[in-house]
Amino acid sequence: MRRFFGIGMLALAGGLLGCQAAAPVRFHTLASPMAAPASPATSAAFLIDVLPVGIPAQLDTAQLLVRQGDSSVVALDGERWIGPFADEARGALSAQLTQRLATTDVAGLAPPEGKPVLRIKVQIRRFDAWPGQQVRLDADWSLGFAHDPNGARLVCSTRHAVPAGPDYPQVVQAQRHALADLAAQIADSARQWEISRAAPCARPGPGPGPQQPS
Repeated sequence: MRRFFGIGMLALAGGLLGCQAAAPVRFHTLASPMAAPASPATSAAFLIDVLPVGIPAQLDTAQLLVRQGDSSVVALDGERWIGPFADEARGALSAQLTQRLATTDVAGLAPPEGKPVLRIKVQIRRFDAWPGQQVRLDADWSLGFAHDPNGARLVCSTRHAVPAGPDYPQVVQAQRHALADLAAQIADSARQWEISRAAPCARPGPGPGPQQPS
């Protein structure tokens, strides 16, 4: 009887230790918690339709992915996205673009008659994160007005690198900044494209300075 009692106590102690060792999962979002930049004085004369963002298969995961060195990638079980990564990226870009252009994203809606709609498609090629170093975003993107009789499209490629702090929330903050830089470039290009279909891709901005702890 004492033997069975001892085994039971060991099993109970092991279970309690296991419960104590289980760390809570922390969820992250690419949506900015801060107010977006002030709207421009002039609203765009067009609506936007931000299409679903394309992502590489390796980014289609619930875990936050970080790089260690040049070749190792770690999926962090305790650090997760609150929604599908492609949806997080599209939502962050849509919020930034509607603010910067002072317009409305009509994705999934029937646009009103008589107002042009600019369709924006983004394909993320890589979105790498080195904690304590930087986040790098490489993306191709295109824009063009729906029902344009000439089918004119502007196709661009861009690369953004943003300094990142060592903590995982700081890494996510750097990822938000990288997407904001991309949105700023797309918005500048959209303004120019509205004026002239021969306009080139806008140059990327200088980007933010070093990240501060949050």
